[in-house]
Amino acid sequence: MSETSVESATQDRVLRLVVEHGPVSAAELARLLTLTPAGVRRHIAALERDERIVVHEPSGPGQRRRGRPARYYVATDAGRSGLSHAYSDLATHALQFIGDVAGPDAVDHFANQRVSGLEERYAPVVEAAGEDVADRARALAGALTQDGYAATVRSVGPRGLAVQLCQGNCPVLAVAESYHQLCDAETRAFSRLLGVHVQRLATLAGGEHVCTTHIPTTVPTGRPSTTPSPHGDETEGI
Repeated sequence: MSETSVESATQDRVLRLVVEHGPVSAAELARLLTLTPAGVRRHIAALERDERIVVHEPSGPGQRRRGRPARYYVATDAGRSGLSHAYSDLATHALQFIGDVAGPDAVDHFANQRVSGLEERYAPVVEAAGEDVADRARALAGALTQDGYAATVRSVGPRGLAVQLCQGNCPVLAVAESYHQLCDAETRAFSRLLGVHVQRLATLAGGEHVCTTHIPTTVPTGRPSTTPSPHGDETEGI
């Protein structure tokens, strides 16, 4: 492999890690790649020049600190589109046709049918992880990553009372931007697979840099509830 090919392959690895773990620092990327910080910064600079990653600007009170804090990076739309995507304009036009001819309920039915196939494939993997919700979430993240979703799990809150499932890539993003029913059906499928109520906090289709699903690890599933979705609609928990 030529030196240029090696550089390109390493840049792709850096980009994929930014998609999976972002916001992420150069130091963390160096640790994950077992490279020197200087080497990682060279690839980061190249990805920034190509506008495939940007520095993450935190918002809200208390997010900015004095001094020179570490920079954290997230992928841009262009960076994510450089990864493998399993969709085309045809899918968007097909859903538009379905909605025009058969109405919005038909689009909902399509979205539910799509995730039912994923749910059927993921169920054995999740069940094999046991009863612990966090372990089940990690198993789900692994299955999603194999399908191109670049998924990770992070602990949040005190005493590990919840985790967040983060998806840095969406193979159907171009379609989901117009049809949020795909996101809502996916959220319901996650709830069924994990056996707890989950809440979608952010989506790539809604303009965020990652899809984030909040998963309580100690609350058993009960009667269906309704929680706000990041699109301004309501998402029914299962």
